Amino acid sequence: MDERTDRGGEEAYCGASAATEGTETAAGPPYAECVLCRKPTEYPDSVKGITLCPVCAWQEAQRTACSG
Repeated sequence: MDERTDRGGEEAYCGASAATEGTETAAGPPYAECVLCRKPTEYPDSVKGITLCPVCAWQEAQRTACSG
């Protein structure tokens, strides 16, 4: 079974885009804090759940990508 899906010309593999669906970026402050490094993220303060800054999100993706 092929897990690739076509979403408006962009291909996602293994549900990679599913993690970012439903989240919105903030137009301006206040920004939510990253739960790992406490730096501002690109998400509004009203976002529920775990918010990561772009650097921590990338590092987390690297750690989980090949863990298997």
